[in-house]
Amino acid sequence: MNLPVPVIAIDGPSASGKGTVAQIVAERLGFHYLDSGALYRIVALAAKDRGISWQDEAALASMAPQLHIVFEHGEILLDGRMITEAIRTEDISRGASEVAVHPALRQALVDLQRSFRKTPGLVADGRDMGSVIFVDAGTKVFLTASAEVRAERRYKQLMEKGNHANLASILQDLKLRDERDRQRAVAPLQQCEGAKLLDTDHLTIEQAVQAVLDQYNASIEKK
Repeated sequence: MNLPVPVIAIDGPSASGKGTVAQIVAERLGFHYLDSGALYRIVALAAKDRGISWQDEAALASMAPQLHIVFEHGEILLDGRMITEAIRTEDISRGASEVAVHPALRQALVDLQRSFRKTPGLVADGRDMGSVIFVDAGTKVFLTASAEVRAERRYKQLMEKGNHANLASILQDLKLRDERDRQRAVAPLQQCEGAKLLDTDHLTIEQAVQAVLDQYNASIEKK
């Protein structure tokens, strides 16, 4: 009997820590990993490089399928160029949130995201992994934290990398991004049906990872 490839879908707002947790869970299980948010960051960066407006839905949707994107060993390549750090700037983060509201672009990226589902399994993080892309995922998690905690985490990350950062502006930007993500017409940020809420305000990374692994193991035992 052919069973579907298992998927752990981890959704949540920006800077909630879902990417870090998802990567570690994938490593522990030996699963593939998809950072769906990176795809929108890549589109934002590619558009900026090509002089395409983040508001030009048609041009973005036309450009996206032509991009050659490679994820390997924790690095990201776009058309052969290493862009791992380039897509993590605050400017590109804002751009990712802006381009992600366009229905035509989101549709253009659906097949690409689903192509990451390969044996032995996949851990996917984003905004709509459980609600839209992998609706049949056996494990769904909505990982979140307060805006203040998320801003503090993002601030520390930027400072540790030697980047200039302002905590107040980061907090304001996160709140604006949350609102934009929740209000968009297609695949809004939300805790979808069947997703377990995981608030990480007072959890360490290891505790959050273990919570996801426990949920996955419980879902396996039910089968």
